[in-house]
Amino acid sequence: MRIEQLEYITAVTRLGSLRRAADALHLSQPALSETVRNLERELGVDLLDRRRSGATLSAEGSELLPHITTVLEAVDELRRAARNQHLTSRMVRLGTVNSATVPLLVPTLQDFRRAHPDTQVEVVGSQQADIHRALLEGGLDLGLVNYLSGDDITPGLDTTELLRGRPVVCLRPDSPLAALPAVGVADLLGQPLIVMRAGYVMHRYVHRLLAGRAPTFSYSTDGAEMGKLMVAEGLGATVLPDFSVLGDPLERLGALTCRPLADDTTTEVVLVLQRRQSTTGTAPHAARSLHAMFRDRARRHRREEQDRRQPPPS
Repeated sequence: MRIEQLEYITAVTRLGSLRRAADALHLSQPALSETVRNLERELGVDLLDRRRSGATLSAEGSELLPHITTVLEAVDELRRAARNQHLTSRMVRLGTVNSATVPLLVPTLQDFRRAHPDTQVEVVGSQQADIHRALLEGGLDLGLVNYLSGDDITPGLDTTELLRGRPVVCLRPDSPLAALPAVGVADLLGQPLIVMRAGYVMHRYVHRLLAGRAPTFSYSTDGAEMGKLMVAEGLGATVLPDFSVLGDPLERLGALTCRPLADDTTTEVVLVLQRRQSTTGTAPHAARSLHAMFRDRARRHRREEQDRRQPPPS
């Protein structure tokens, strides 16, 4: 049995004669008739009543028509899925809250580019709630987001932990706060403070840390990358996860440094990679590959940080 045999039957049924169906299908009438007869012999039933006035569906054919329609609809769905698979294999859509863009995201994209030179990656910077919504609705394949230790994980998403770090004060090396081994809230309040806008995890954390107290002056911005640039330009200090600062090009160039918070020694920030839970258990190949590369790069990042923090041999 071939798919086109079923398609021919539906064409004859729709158009009411073998001649009209043959014309519509760009076949000769004898070829179409022989194809239908081969299907009838295979099934053991006469699907058509053939008369001088035309061919109509037989009683047996009428009973089998819903099954034929179901098979053809399933084939159409398979073809659409294959087309979508081809399209999504050429594009991966990644949402990120930007807290680890340079130290983790950029090296991972470099790895992905070498392995998949023909696949594009669309990086969308957004707030966590918007990333979660887009993941659940299928608008994004993967999402990089932060949680504070103790937060509930968003349901409906597969979550892979990548990095775990501590909130630190990000500042210029020539800032008075850089001379301190750890920065207290009182010290922080005496400096211009760059905070993330509402909707970001670090906004919530800083609001909790300050406990209603206001700094002498503050800026509000979207994303850690703009915050780090503002710090490097001398506009103030900001509070970010340590993994967002350590290894950043600005930190490696000496334009940024960081200090621990004296008033909080327990809170952790967890960077995770999320994707929608699949009902079929599969995801586009390119998205799976990028997911695996994030895990590998995060493991390498953690090892490098452990090596960096170990004291030199005496």
